[in-house]
Amino acid sequence: MQKIIVWLILCLIWGSTWIFIKLGLSDLPPITFASARFLLSAAIVFVIIRIQGIPLPRKVSEWRLLALTGFLQFALNYGSVFWSEQYITSGLAAVLQAMITVFGLVLAWIFLPNERITPQKIIAVAIGIVGVAVIFIDQLKVRNWMAFLACVGIVGGSYCAAQASILVKARAEAMHPASLLFGQMICALPFIVVYSFFVEGDPMNFRWSSLAIVCVLYLSVIGTITAFWLYYWLLKRVESTKAMMISLVTPLLAVLIGAVTIGERLPPQTFIGGLMVIGSIALIVFRKRRASQLVVEV
Repeated sequence: MQKIIVWLILCLIWGSTWIFIKLGLSDLPPITFASARFLLSAAIVFVIIRIQGIPLPRKVSEWRLLALTGFLQFALNYGSVFWSEQYITSGLAAVLQAMITVFGLVLAWIFLPNERITPQKIIAVAIGIVGVAVIFIDQLKVRNWMAFLACVGIVGGSYCAAQASILVKARAEAMHPASLLFGQMICALPFIVVYSFFVEGDPMNFRWSSLAIVCVLYLSVIGTITAFWLYYWLLKRVESTKAMMISLVTPLLAVLIGAVTIGERLPPQTFIGGLMVIGSIALIVFRKRRASQLVVEV
C-alpha cells in the first residue's frame, strides 16, 4: 500500500509541474528557469544533508555514476523539455515525453536481468502512449523545422531520463536518495548554468516577477526535491517499468489540473484517452497480481 501511495503522489506532483513550467516560461527564458530551479534545489538538499548527517558518496566510481546520470537526467532531459516548449505545444511535449516508458522497457531488459520484456508489458505501454496521444490529438502538429527539432529534443531527453533511471536502479540502490539527488544536480548544474549565461544572458536582466519566483519555488521544493526523493525511494522497491509508467499518467493529470486551475479547455477526447491510460496501468498491476497468485498456488 505504501508503494502505491508514493506512486500516486508522484503522478500528482509531476502532473502539476507542467502548469508551473508553462507559467514560469512567460517571464523567464527556459534554461535560466531550469538553472534557478536546480540551484535552489541543490542548496536546500545540501542543508538537509548537513543537518541529518546523510553521508555523501566516497568512491570515484560512485561519483562517475552520479555525473553520468545527473547529466542525462537534469542537463539533457530537463534542458530539452524547457527548451522545446518554446516551439511545440505542451500536449505534444507530453506525448513525446511519454516515450520514457518505451525506452525504459528496452533498457531494463538490457541492464536489469530480473526485468524481462513480456507481451503484456509491450501492450500496456503501447496502449498508454496511444491514450496520451488521443488526449492531445488536436495538438500533434509540427509546424516548422524548429518544432521538428524540438520534438527530436524531447524524444532524446526521454531516452536520457529512462537511461538515468535504469542506471540508478542497477547501480545506485545503496545510496541515500538525498545524496544521490544532490550529487546528480551538482554534477549537471555547471553545464546548465554556463549554457544559460552565455546563450540567454545575465539572469539579473530578466523579469523575476512574483509568479516566476513562485514557479521556481514550487518546482524546486515539490517538483524536484520531494518528487525525486520519493522516486528514488520507489525505484528501489518496484520494477523500473512500473516506476516509469508515471510518465503516462502525468499528461492526463496535467490536462485536468490546467482545466481546474487556469480554465484551460478540456479536450472532449480526454475521457477516452484517460481510460486507455488507466487500462495500461491496470495491465501492469494485473500481471503482477496474477504472478503472485501463481507463486502462492505452487
